[in-house]
Amino acid sequence: MDLPNLVLLYGLRKNTGIKTMAHTLASNEQQFSGDNEIWYNLKSAIAASSGFQRWLHDGDHQLQKMPLEQQVQLYLRETLEALAY
Repeated sequence: MDLPNLVLLYGLRKNTGIKTMAHTLASNEQQFSGDNEIWYNLKSAIAASSGFQRWLHDGDHQLQKMPLEQQVQLYLRETLEALAY
């Protein structure tokens, strides 16, 4: 069950009323929108960093064909794995 339906179901069980449920759903939507904006800005900053640019240049030619989202996720995963050792 997705979050909005879970919140709606919880609200109905607790008899909180439609107004409260609508506010809760709107708050979750705003939070999600804010998270997307943060991720977009973070992803852009990472992609502009010299470490990312070096990693991309030194990496496999296939990396450059990937969407930026996947490149950044892979870069973060590999960087965190290297730091873990």
